[in-house]
Amino acid sequence: MPIYEYLCRKCNRKMSYLVMTPATFEPECKFCRSADVEQLFSRFASPKSEEARMEALADPSTFSGLDENDPGSVARWVKKMGSELGDDFGDGQDLEQMADEAAREAAAGGLGGAEGAGAASDDL
Repeated sequence: MPIYEYLCRKCNRKMSYLVMTPATFEPECKFCRSADVEQLFSRFASPKSEEARMEALADPSTFSGLDENDPGSVARWVKKMGSELGDDFGDGQDLEQMADEAAREAAAGGLGGAEGAGAASDDL
């Protein structure tokens, strides 16, 4: 079941359709209902080899914008590295949860005072 993408020539908007039977599919714009649509080339994913993933991780540009004193910055970097590692890094749920928690802490100003010290000692 491919996903086809179209551009409406009338309202100039893009749209996607999940097509069950391509032979009988007649696209029309989801927005203005025009039949004057042009099929676009869809982007596709290409798998990376283990070597290509490791090279991408070793690239110094992966550290651009990283501020180790900012939990939100570190969370974004961890998410990026997790996506580069793909399935080999596990299911990613724990990683996503940790990164989201760090970003929320950064937005709230982090843990402070005795509260922070107590929370840190509980984790040990």
